[in-house]
Amino acid sequence: MKKGKIVVIANQKGGVGKTTTAVNLSAALALAEKKVLLIDLDPQGNATSGVGVNIPDKHPTSYELIIKNAHYKDCALATELEFLWIIPANISLVGAEIELVPLISREKQLAGALVGVRDEYDWIIIDSPPSLGLLTLNALSACDTVLIPIQAEYYALEGLTKLLNTIRLVKRHINPELEIQGAVVTMYDPRLNLSRQVREDVIRFFKGKVYETCIHRSVKLSEAPSHGKPIFLYDITSRGAKNYMALAEEMLLNEN
Repeated sequence: MKKGKIVVIANQKGGVGKTTTAVNLSAALALAEKKVLLIDLDPQGNATSGVGVNIPDKHPTSYELIIKNAHYKDCALATELEFLWIIPANISLVGAEIELVPLISREKQLAGALVGVRDEYDWIIIDSPPSLGLLTLNALSACDTVLIPIQAEYYALEGLTKLLNTIRLVKRHINPELEIQGAVVTMYDPRLNLSRQVREDVIRFFKGKVYETCIHRSVKLSEAPSHGKPIFLYDITSRGAKNYMALAEEMLLNEN
């Protein structure tokens, strides 16, 4: 029986469409009737609010998952989409970076907490914080692959060397199975020379690891989080919805 796959969405630069990709890729995979667990590992909790989940009082979050040994089944909450669940995050996760420091195997806390999760879900998508701290390190140590969103803007590749070095070090010392799932260009505008140039640069930089699908700049994609909905529940006819469905289809084809 094929087991589920753990994918981290990572880029230490903020504003690259990381959470938008985590939420909408998870939703697209769920619409394809894949069982999906989205893990919000960003203290801002934007993936949690982005799927319209309000955390009930005293309900365990990703903080309890990673620090208090809560079971992932107890942390997961249902969303509006039948095949999508989320382990939510809130501001309590801010303290996790500090609380992880004195722990033995501090970079493997999440991996330990997710033992058995592959038997329950087809895809486990982790939205990591925009930094290369201990939370992101935990995500990289627990996952199979990393999906890197890169915005079609000036300095798009700036800082990526640091991320790739971190991935390399984690692969060498902690998680030998770790691979790059691919890079996806976000906030793309085909009318702009800059967008096309950045995509060409990304293709050269990642050598065969760039998705054909680009996520186009979209007002609807920007609006959807404020309504607490993935793009498919906000405007399924929008270009953003079509882009994320195409990205999910590309990912699923590559797995077969």
